[in-house]
Amino acid sequence: MSPAHQTESRQNLPEQPAASPDPPVRRTLAFILLTIALSIPFWIFGERSLPIPVRLPVSAFAAFNPMLAALILVLLDEGPRGVIELFSRVLNYRKIQNRAWYLAILLLSPLVYVLSYAVMRLAGMPLPDPEIPLLMAPFFLAVFILFGIGEELGWTGYAIDPLQNRYGALAAAAMLGVLWGLFHLIPDLQNGQAADWILWQRLGSMFQRILIVWIYNNTGKSVFSAVLFHAVNNLCWALFPNYGSHFNPMVTGLILMAVTGLVVTGWDSRTLSHFRLSRQTS
Repeated sequence: MSPAHQTESRQNLPEQPAASPDPPVRRTLAFILLTIALSIPFWIFGERSLPIPVRLPVSAFAAFNPMLAALILVLLDEGPRGVIELFSRVLNYRKIQNRAWYLAILLLSPLVYVLSYAVMRLAGMPLPDPEIPLLMAPFFLAVFILFGIGEELGWTGYAIDPLQNRYGALAAAAMLGVLWGLFHLIPDLQNGQAADWILWQRLGSMFQRILIVWIYNNTGKSVFSAVLFHAVNNLCWALFPNYGSHFNPMVTGLILMAVTGLVVTGWDSRTLSHFRLSRQTS
């Protein structure tokens, strides 16, 4: 074929469509935008404090919007069966084959907060005598489990897997941790927190998200484990030491940074589920 005919043939070829956005990015972006849209009314009208012992604004109820956003998107993509399947992941505790992971789920956050209290005591920071409202603990735990479902069914059950399949577990968890922190920014402002308090709290939330993904990946992708870990962490905050009084996000954030550093050092960053030491021993 002559060059002229080759040129003419190329000109007659249909134009190639522009490359579509990366599916994981597009899916996560849709989830984030819908979560924000659902949360705007809470952020506008939710500044008043809730009539409860712990300090939370009404906008804290926006915690259910990640779940709603995920359910809406799954309904549009997969129909009612997809919604049922996603919601059933809240109770997929049978995926936790290694029961030793319950130690991390139930005891890691209490250990972090006990260390935080001890560090504050040793540093001479002002602290009241602890009057931990243990009788309120079951009530708080039940409430925080509901809030944990509202958040983790979206952040963990819907958003994390496409991201970590594309970018790896550690990078995906860090990205989602930043978004998760920004999602809480307006309630923090409405709660009257100082700028340095918010900065440390949101930095700590990024480390918290990495730990949630670490637990999730090591418990057979159990959303139940993420919900329970999230709820126990919130419970520890509410009991520290008197309905969350004197909680210091800088101290807690630094301890979370150290714990996360140990996890990142010990587990493969691509999956956060392959323990490096056991592989090296093998």
